[in-house]
Parts: sequence; C-alpha cells; structure tokens
Amino acid sequence: MVSKAVLPVAGLGTRFLPATKAVPKELLAVVDRPAIQYIVEECVRAGLDDVLLVTASGKGAIEDHFDRMLDLEQALEAKGKHDEVAEVRALAEMARIHSVRQGEALGLGHAVLQAAEHVGDESFAVLLGDDIVDPATPFLERMIAAHERTGLAVVALMEVPEDQVHLYGVADVSPGEEDGEYRISRLVEKPPVEEAPSNLIVVGRYVLPGSIFPVLRDTPPGRGGEIQLTDALQTLAAEEPIVGIRLDAPRHDTGDKLGFLKATVELAAARDDLGDDFVAWLRTWLDVRS
Repeated sequence: MVSKAVLPVAGLGTRFLPATKAVPKELLAVVDRPAIQYIVEECVRAGLDDVLLVTASGKGAIEDHFDRMLDLEQALEAKGKHDEVAEVRALAEMARIHSVRQGEALGLGHAVLQAAEHVGDESFAVLLGDDIVDPATPFLERMIAAHERTGLAVVALMEVPEDQVHLYGVADVSPGEEDGEYRISRLVEKPPVEEAPSNLIVVGRYVLPGSIFPVLRDTPPGRGGEIQLTDALQTLAAEEPIVGIRLDAPRHDTGDKLGFLKATVELAAARDDLGDDFVAWLRTWLDVRS
C-alpha cells in the first residue's frame, strides 16, 4: 500500500524574482493558500499521510507553514476568530510532514534520491509543486490504483502540440489495460521534434517502487550535468514496461508567471465563496478593456 509522498521543493524560483528573493516560490499564494498546500491536500485526499519535503537552504518557511504557530493561534483566539484558529491549526494536523535537505541542486533524480532513507523499500508518490491538478479529480488515486494493480512504475502523461515536445520528457507508448492507460517502453528527455516518439509528455506526478533508488544511484548525470529522473525511469523501462496514465483533469502550471496567473483565475472562479462575484467582475472588466 502506498502511503508516502515525496515533494521536491528545493528550487530557487528564479522565474518569480524579486518575489522569491526571500519567500520560497512554493509559498506564493494561489488565491488564498500557498501553491504547496494544494499539493499536500492532494496527497491527503489520496491517502498519503506521510509527506517528505526535499528542501534546501532558505526553505524553512515551508516547514513552518505546516507547523503550529501558538502566538498566532492565541492572538486569533483573543479576538474570537475561532474559524481562523481551526484553519491554521488544521495545517499542522493534515499530514505527518518531514523534511530532508538537498545540499546541491543536481536534478530531479538527485532530489528524489534524497528520500531513500525515509522511504526505504516501499512504493511512494512524487508530486512536483509546479503542477496543481484540479482538486475535484481523483487522478492521483487512479495512479496509485494502477501501481497497486500492476506493481509497475506509473507516470502521468499529457498531450502537447508537437512543436513543444523538445521541452519535456516524452514517452514511447502502446495501449494499456484500461482506457486512458498506456504501456511505456521508452522515455526520451527533451528530444528534437523529429526524434520524439509521440506527443505524450511526462508531467509532475509519479508513483514509483522503492527499487528506483539503486537505479538512481547508478544513473550518471545527463542533460545539464544533472541526474535526471527520466533517465532512471528509462532504465526501469528497459527491463519491464512503465504504466502511463493520460491526465484527463484540468492541470494548472504554476511554474511560470502566465501559468501562475491562469491558475489563480481558474481556481478562484471555481470557488463557491468567490466564484460568482469574481467571474461577474472579470466579465465587466474584460468588457471595459475591449
């Protein structure tokens, strides 16, 4: 049974400077909660109550977000703000949060490898904090179920226009056992368009067996001198297929400014407490702009 999740959060967030000079990019608010909170909530909904943050120097505020803050709670209590007290206290109770440092940024594969001692031989999920999947969709649950059914590594796949495949890890696929499921025989990291085996790219969700760790230890640096998780998965795929599941839910890419703004608008519009008023204002604003 999969119960652990690994969240690599050691990146510098340079695309969002100067906002991320002193604040980790994972704590930038999407509507009214940090991006990383959406990811942890997704883990909890899928039954993953043991969450390991792979952090770096200057990222301690992420751990603080999921810890108790007694002074704040007492101040809110004194003002009779009991709902707010419950909300901030719930952050420390939603999951068991652990952390480990990635001393040097040597790639996603290297970041995942830092989880080896915590995870051991168990299967686990990896969720990248730049990708927020629609909270109403049990996509991670589907991935976990596929792994428990097959015992194979499972990755999320998404279709992109052919002229974008060179930006991603691309899968060579054949039909799988269920609708929307594929068997992956090969993964290619950022291929030229003419060499891409498909237009299905690997996006930020993985469910992996503990056997990935010895493979990562033996994986030499690849593109950019970094240890690529895609290269380790390719080694696994050479021995037995990897399962790919096509992402059929809205995905919000918060890894760049435009994607972050789109995520904020879409998630705000979906909120019961904000959506109607926000969409009405947005329509009025767009009419004025046009």
